Amino acid sequence: MSRLIEDYALIGDTQTAALVCRDGTVDWLCLPRFDSHAVFAGLLGTEEHGFWRIGPVPGEGARPRAADRRSYDGDSLILTSEWDEPGRGSVRVTDFMPPRDGAPQVIRIVEGLRGRVTMRSTLRMRFSYGHVVPWVHKVGDRTVAVAGPDSVWLDSATESHGEDLTTHAEFTVLEGQRVAFSLSWQPSHLEPPARPDPEGALEATAAFWRDWVDQCTYRGPYREAVIRSLITLKALTYAPTGGIVAAPTTSLPEDIGGVRNWDYRYTWLRDAAITLTSMLRTGYREEARAWRDWLLRAAAGDPENLQIMYGIAGERELGEAELDWLPGYEDSAPVRVGNGAAHQLQLDVYGEVTEALYLGHMTGLARNDYASGLQLKLIEYLEKHWDEPDEGIWEVRGPRRHFVHSKVMAWVAVDRTVKLIESGAVDGPLERWQRLRDEIHRDVCEKGFDKERNTFTQSYGSRELDASLLLIPQMGFLPPDDKRVIGTIEAIQQELSTPDGFILRYPTDGEHTGVDGLPGDEGAFLACSFWMADDLAMIGRVDEARQLFEKLLSIRNDLGLLAEEWDPRLKRQVGNFPQAFSHVPLIDTALRLTAAGGGG
Repeated sequence: MSRLIEDYALIGDTQTAALVCRDGTVDWLCLPRFDSHAVFAGLLGTEEHGFWRIGPVPGEGARPRAADRRSYDGDSLILTSEWDEPGRGSVRVTDFMPPRDGAPQVIRIVEGLRGRVTMRSTLRMRFSYGHVVPWVHKVGDRTVAVAGPDSVWLDSATESHGEDLTTHAEFTVLEGQRVAFSLSWQPSHLEPPARPDPEGALEATAAFWRDWVDQCTYRGPYREAVIRSLITLKALTYAPTGGIVAAPTTSLPEDIGGVRNWDYRYTWLRDAAITLTSMLRTGYREEARAWRDWLLRAAAGDPENLQIMYGIAGERELGEAELDWLPGYEDSAPVRVGNGAAHQLQLDVYGEVTEALYLGHMTGLARNDYASGLQLKLIEYLEKHWDEPDEGIWEVRGPRRHFVHSKVMAWVAVDRTVKLIESGAVDGPLERWQRLRDEIHRDVCEKGFDKERNTFTQSYGSRELDASLLLIPQMGFLPPDDKRVIGTIEAIQQELSTPDGFILRYPTDGEHTGVDGLPGDEGAFLACSFWMADDLAMIGRVDEARQLFEKLLSIRNDLGLLAEEWDPRLKRQVGNFPQAFSHVPLIDTALRLTAAGGGG
């Protein structure tokens, strides 16, 4: 039976992450990094492609069932799942990944709460996204699976045995008894990794998250939702470099059964920049400094060839391939790894990056001369190229267009740089770039606005709408009370809303190929719906904004997590999960509503 995307929980160590289902199954885990090959790829296939389940032994002929309760342990990424077994007792499984300097580990601690419960661990490791069966053998009392350069070590005091290319363990826990399982990755040519200390690792992991959350400066009415989103964003940060992945998964579909399946395990400049702006607004400067350093390394000495995305260590080549042995989540094929959009031209990223650098300066991030130099070089590039067509924020695979949002964000890049020059923070040709800023603004207002309909349009010469236009007042391009802004908000609300009030990115055309060059439809893009709530608050419709925001909060899963989109027909989350581009605007809208007195 298929599992819903929202049935999954996230655990992670700020270098990679796993997804754990309600029934105690780990169906997705890449080792040792977010973008490494998966050792459990059941999420995109079947159990034959790798999984690890721990839960009560089901009755004869029964399937493993979902836990009766699950939650994170306070403000942490430590997952607890509890089962009540009638006539037998109750049991808890605690799942976590300790933030680490050495080998990545998944630790699962089984604890008897009441009575006597028989448990089962079923571990099927399949390397290379479910394609390679490893050599599994014993080294002393440890079990190791080896395939090429990778080895994964299983440690537990419980005896296990191999059967049908799967490692099994069955055991009984009594009230107060704790049984731990640990899975550790290590390059296969090295000595075995150290034996984990599960209880010590649990204590250290709890302290890590407690100390990190204590830095948050937000104290408003939506604190629970904001904290959970911040923890999720931190979990998507690759600690060794400061790179931030858009999501820890690949190919979870935007359209169930369709082809809109992409690999999000990379650092989009746009997504990372807006993530950093949210973190800066809530007190997290260290993450901003680390990302800025990552950006400087990724851009290197060639900012004119700035990519829209990079690998988490700054890699440039992210060649796209299809894994034809995986059927895809609910038969949504193809399953893709890599991302061919890496070399697209998306002019808006210059605006998002500059905005993040500008906000870092405004919030007291220590000056970096190379960062200032990079910013000036980015504007020099825009000065020559801002009036070219591009693929835009949504990475369309159709022909390039003069997207209005791209031009607005080019204006943002120049505007923020002008402000830094005016403040004396950087040196640059002030009057020349003031003229450039005015030229871009005039161009957008003349060519990107439909006077008959009183709305900005998706691209020059188009009559289509695009939800990215909602960012016009948020970026300061025009004031919220401008009639053109209000007209655009109302047009999007009327033409791009789903029946439940959420917002689509742009019109899609079912079976026909649309503006994005792809067939099929997609769900409501959650970031766009948060943007609508922001805009409504900015134009004084605070109660309406709050209602939309709280409706968005209601579709989070039981752990507070969001995918990329919401399917209004199927009433379920779709797209890669959890998605930074959904959690960032959640934070921003909460801050705006709190400031507007719209919290409740």
